[in-house]
Amino acid sequence: MLEFAVLGFLYDAPLHGYELRKRITALTGHVRPVAESTLYPAIKRLEKAGLLARATEPGSVAAPRHVLTLTEEGRGELRRRLAEPARRDVTDENRWFTVLAFLRHLDDAPAQAAVLRRRLAFLEEPASFFYDGDRPLGAEELDDPFRRGVLIVARATSRAELGWLRETIASLGG
Repeated sequence: MLEFAVLGFLYDAPLHGYELRKRITALTGHVRPVAESTLYPAIKRLEKAGLLARATEPGSVAAPRHVLTLTEEGRGELRRRLAEPARRDVTDENRWFTVLAFLRHLDDAPAQAAVLRRRLAFLEEPASFFYDGDRPLGAEELDDPFRRGVLIVARATSRAELGWLRETIASLGG
């Protein structure tokens, strides 16, 4: 998802590495902090693949800054990843938020709706964090107040997302 986020933010505007790292950290939060030791190798891979270009500009104080720009190939790669997200990009909440943050760059409303329908289908599947054998347990079945809290918060979040997904899919004509 790091490369996905790099492509997404650079689709919006050229950025230098420090600003890119700040924006990715803001999106992923404390869940997945971005270290320089992971960001810069990802940038180099994307540059080597021809998906982004680097230009050197004078720094505001001393050191020159490397400004990163998405190439046309990079723009196409982001749109491809948005149109065909991997299953885990739809089922993992943190990965999903990264897809959702850049889904506007997929210019085709029916294609956007198709991605949202995949998330909707996933959320409509019966699931829980806790099971009795193969049977998912509901919050009302748990004596543990902390596990019950997990399920109550997850249920409220899912309801809000389901409502938003249905409304947005309908507005996209899907």
